[in-house]
Amino acid sequence: MTYRTEIRFLLNGADVTVTDVPADKTLLDYLRLERRLTGSKEGCAEGDCGACTVLVGRLAGGGLKYETVNACIRFLASLDGCHVVTIEHLRGQNGGLHPIQQAMVDFHGSQCGFCTPGFVMSLYALWMGNPEPTETEIESAIQGNLCRCTGYQPIIAAAMAANRYGSPAQDFLETERVNITERLTALSDGRRVVTGPEDNQAILPADVADFAAVLEDFPQATIVAGSTDVGLWVTKFMRPIGPAVFISHLQELKSVTLSDTALEIGAGVTYSEAQETICETFPHLKSYWDRIAGQQVRNMGTIGGNIANGSPIGDTPPVLIALGAQIVLRKGAKQRSLPLEQFFIEYGKQDRAPSEFVESILIPRPRTGQLHAAYKISKRRDEDISSVAAGFNVTVSEGRITDCRLAFGGMAGTPKRAAKAEAALRGQPWGEAAFLAAGQALQADFTPLSDWRASAEYRAIAARNLLQRFFLTHDDRSEAPVDLLSA
Repeated sequence: MTYRTEIRFLLNGADVTVTDVPADKTLLDYLRLERRLTGSKEGCAEGDCGACTVLVGRLAGGGLKYETVNACIRFLASLDGCHVVTIEHLRGQNGGLHPIQQAMVDFHGSQCGFCTPGFVMSLYALWMGNPEPTETEIESAIQGNLCRCTGYQPIIAAAMAANRYGSPAQDFLETERVNITERLTALSDGRRVVTGPEDNQAILPADVADFAAVLEDFPQATIVAGSTDVGLWVTKFMRPIGPAVFISHLQELKSVTLSDTALEIGAGVTYSEAQETICETFPHLKSYWDRIAGQQVRNMGTIGGNIANGSPIGDTPPVLIALGAQIVLRKGAKQRSLPLEQFFIEYGKQDRAPSEFVESILIPRPRTGQLHAAYKISKRRDEDISSVAAGFNVTVSEGRITDCRLAFGGMAGTPKRAAKAEAALRGQPWGEAAFLAAGQALQADFTPLSDWRASAEYRAIAARNLLQRFFLTHDDRSEAPVDLLSA
């Protein structure tokens, strides 16, 4: 197969071609060190603070879509065929400040200024799609941006006022959309890309069949989807990742298909791309989904990646296990499926053979009689990793619990069902006694560890109390949902 050896993309207004791109080069390092675009800052180098936020535009669904991303953990190689927009490119009418920038000035939204470029870019993305946002929508848009000067209220005020300073219809990204679309289309040649030194190569397959072929040639390769986890391997642990196979551009892994019986999600679908359909199909996941990281990470991270990395504290596996999800694995042209809970064998070990990859996730639609819940316990409410995550799916018929699936994350070396607690519930009349017994049975299901996120005792108490919260929330005699974490 013939392949291309350079990465091609648009950077602000310029066409860029970069050769010999190593797998582990981040976008932020490229911007600051090679292009001297220093408006994007490095605060945390782990996608947590948002100071490095930029926009990335890509062709999707027949149009051009811009999203905020964390440049500190986004790899340069993954930007082939994209449009990168940094704070330096923003401008208003007649060369003045951009409406977002002017609003930040007038409402005193900047204090020390370090975080300001990231906030401006996040608010810019919000303004383009929603020029009259509510305060709640603004807070959601800046979940992934941290201000250490406690300046959030002026920033929110600036966001609410930004549309007075100009309309998105006159914004340069809107007026130049046709031109940018044509230029990005011209970059899409459908070829495999192989670039970087031999010991640190970046490979972008042409399509999914080519992806499978690459993995058969390089079974030890690191698969990089959203890089929200792999990015930290590089920035925090200095781990080599080459050869790395980048797959975020593969549209075949981006499908979201809802049938009468199930929702099928391609492994490359991001949290943001799945959010609308997920929350419409499974309404109990709406508030849970809003608490998965910040907007930049939701725009980058994929559901398939969250599963494939096997983390015991991943946000999606417990709730998907509770829903009875299955995954499809592929090696070459061969596929196999298995229940999601069987994919996780032990800490750091999954049921995935060399050269095999997660291709899709299949989630059965809710059925009559099922009661659902999803809970996330973390030290910080927004943009934090779970101490305990739980997904519950309990079927009740004629006042009796006929089936149940209780899944937890953060309680063991893998995301895991609570088999003994399920047995304590199954066949019992719906009532407090059954859930108290299930809470006691949890002690035999899990022996959690203590770490900096939570002690083993806290995790055990939280897991029990979440069962009681589920009962009180769904019991006809209960009042409003109660949080019993301190009980």
